[in-house]
Amino acid sequence: MQGLGVPLATPFDEDGDVDHDALATLTDWVVERGVDFLVPCGSNSEAELLTADERTAVVETVASAAPEDVPVLAGTGAPGRRETLALTAAAADAGADAALVVTPFYFGHDDDAVAAYYRGLADDSPLPVYLYSVPKYTSYTLPPAVAGDLAGHPNVAGMKDSSGDLGAFQRTRAATADDDFDLLVGSGSVFAPALDAGADGGVLALANVAPEVTSEILAAHRRGDDDAARARNRAAVDLNHAVTAEYGVPGLKAAMRSRGAPAGTVRSPHRPVDDEAAGALAALVDDTL
Repeated sequence: MQGLGVPLATPFDEDGDVDHDALATLTDWVVERGVDFLVPCGSNSEAELLTADERTAVVETVASAAPEDVPVLAGTGAPGRRETLALTAAAADAGADAALVVTPFYFGHDDDAVAAYYRGLADDSPLPVYLYSVPKYTSYTLPPAVAGDLAGHPNVAGMKDSSGDLGAFQRTRAATADDDFDLLVGSGSVFAPALDAGADGGVLALANVAPEVTSEILAAHRRGDDDAARARNRAAVDLNHAVTAEYGVPGLKAAMRSRGAPAGTVRSPHRPVDDEAAGALAALVDDTL
């Protein structure tokens, strides 16, 4: 899982059901525009609004639609061990290549408990485990020292860091540098700086809307033109903020629809953005592409 990943939006139809045909089409749409790997059932996939069976079906649709050279990193995290392992086993059967496991949430846990939880999961998981730190949704930040300790486990393959904290990101990179460990940034606003800091890639909500732009940032970095990568990233910051912090998933899907991507609608309790917001998002998309 290196390069550009996308936490793939889940299209719902007007009845609120998963639109699997649209999901398969969306998979093709982002791959054709430069995405290297796919992340169904992530935060921007509205995974916590899906049933367990729906999550497995989403992973199966994406894995079936993905080209053979495009791996699938399935979100399988839940608040507790049993549900997470069951979702991970189901994702493996559905064709996923690895599991993205969010830090346990709802109840509070200390660092030792989180570390023990991940070690136990990695011991029993049928898929390589990627740690996932997203304090915006869990109120917990996985410390660099804990990530560094877990990186030594043979079935812990990497981490997605969605904290947006570049200092902590660099400490995590230093703590995992001696291991075969894919460190991925989860914030599109700091994609280029994170690549400068040693990221192996990113899993970016922005890639649902503008996969070409995020791919250009990565390509510029890889050819050694970091100034161009940072400039392209700066030009996308306002759009990234709009589809994450400002409008969230409803805004993300509106921005996708503005350029013809098969995003579908949102699932309750999300509500679609109003016409004014949709117009503002469409203008931001046009300005960014």
